Amino acid sequence: MVTKEEILNELKAVSDPEIGMDIVNLGLVYDIQINGDRVYIKMTMTAPTCPVTPWILAEAQKVVENIDGVEAADIELVWDPPWNPSMMTDEAREQLNM
Repeated sequence: MVTKEEILNELKAVSDPEIGMDIVNLGLVYDIQINGDRVYIKMTMTAPTCPVTPWILAEAQKVVENIDGVEAADIELVWDPPWNPSMMTDEAREQLNM
């Protein structure tokens, strides 16, 4: 069975092209639930008006569904809690000189 760590590792391949940072280190992934071969991900964007939201969501779904043992990935876009820079990892803040 797939693990949350495997999913997070694969999601690091999905970057916000406007910021140039992956969605995991940006702190956009809020929750991952695994139920057999189905994965449920709750995530957000840096802003509700993010123009690349559809692309990021589709890429996240695609990379997770390409993991051995995953039949389907459901991505839920949420706005609560609102994203803010404090949700980024130390690695992300360092790379973005924050």
